[in-house]
Amino acid sequence: MTKYRDTIIIGAGLSGLVVANKLSRTFPTHSFALVEKDRTTGGVIRSFVDGGFQAEYGPHGFLDNCQESRDLLTQTGLDKECVKAPLSTFVRYVCIGGKLQMIPQSPLKIIKAPLIPWRDKVKVLGDLFKKPLGGEPTVAKWADYRFGKALLPYVDAVFTGTYAGDYNELKIDAVMPGVRALEKQYGSVIRGAIVKARLAKKQATSVKKLEMPAMTSFPGGMQRLTDKLAESLSPGENLFLNTQASGVTKTASGWQVTSSTASFNCRNIVLALPLNQALPFLGMLDSSLPSTHIPEAWIATVVFGYKNATLPPGFGFLIPEIEKRFILGTLFSSNMFPNRAPEGHIVFETLVGGRRHPERLELADEELISQCLRDCEDLLDLPNQPVYTKVLRPAGGIPQLEKDYPRLLSWKNTLVQNHPGLFICGFGWEGIGLNDMIKKAAYIAEDVGHGNRQGKKEEGLKKVYF
Repeated sequence: MTKYRDTIIIGAGLSGLVVANKLSRTFPTHSFALVEKDRTTGGVIRSFVDGGFQAEYGPHGFLDNCQESRDLLTQTGLDKECVKAPLSTFVRYVCIGGKLQMIPQSPLKIIKAPLIPWRDKVKVLGDLFKKPLGGEPTVAKWADYRFGKALLPYVDAVFTGTYAGDYNELKIDAVMPGVRALEKQYGSVIRGAIVKARLAKKQATSVKKLEMPAMTSFPGGMQRLTDKLAESLSPGENLFLNTQASGVTKTASGWQVTSSTASFNCRNIVLALPLNQALPFLGMLDSSLPSTHIPEAWIATVVFGYKNATLPPGFGFLIPEIEKRFILGTLFSSNMFPNRAPEGHIVFETLVGGRRHPERLELADEELISQCLRDCEDLLDLPNQPVYTKVLRPAGGIPQLEKDYPRLLSWKNTLVQNHPGLFICGFGWEGIGLNDMIKKAAYIAEDVGHGNRQGKKEEGLKKVYF
């Protein structure tokens, strides 16, 4: 049986749910169907609760500095439920030389902090006098050239925390296009940032104090976000679970989507899938697909619960590869948000694996717990043994924006322009953060609702937060 909808959305993760939510609110006469291969919505966003201990299989939150994300919370009423941990009051640490070094977030405090020798701090100013680096350098090569070797462990920690990646492989043009654009336009990142700040100050309608963003989640965990977005969907009408899309075909009047249970004809198709899951569908449309798979980083989360113990103040810590530790870092979950552990207890989540060490995910749970505990006991003041442990295995990997990614992204942008009615978003397309996905999905819903082709929005400058 063939069904007709104005738009078919493939994938009921965060991106697909945001598109569906915005279409139903802003364009109520626009018919759509959300097709999902799994039995539940939400994709990799999934919260875990056991015996009063709460953790996350996937992302732990998002910063409240994205207008589209703030709008989404307001429109769904989740702004009244969310809990926040301000970056201004929660410190972060990087493990350097076997010890946790606190990282300030303000530029002046960073300059004053004893993170690197003063002679290396002066070398950072060399950015003002260096020509833009040509080609598509890796993050490590680019950061070394512009700011010097002393900062590399901290840069490594940033991209370990963001991508679980290897900064010797990640491309700066892909992971920080806004910063790269400053370098090319102004000949210096520092000079470009100063110019942008001055322009923003001139254009501001009122004088606002510079404020740090806050990490945002919900009392029951991040799954509350996707569950709320799915509440307005009707199974069998505009939501089809356990429905594996198997093919997309261009027709004279639009598109046809075939699936394991039904076929759909539509005017528009939105591929709201993680990057690697989307590539087979794109290959059906254009055989010149430049890559059939982008490398991914997979991480496991090891949860530790303690009674009568305390954690250092703050969010947690990250560990650069030079430290030769087993773990990538640790999130102080019970510090960040309330009720993450039973009264009188703490809980923290330790991350393992990543792009550099996928083999560690092959270890048995008992071995993962033992190895993680060894690092944590060395770096934290833990007076006793944990009363609770749990290994959470990942449901998906993190796309790594490496050497093939810029060419693939350019190819994708050309593809959507040559195929009216085709829209692409999802985990790994032009970013991996929740704000990236919410913003892109909101833009696409507007384009779909107004009958436009997918537009390309100017890349903003992404600030770096540890």
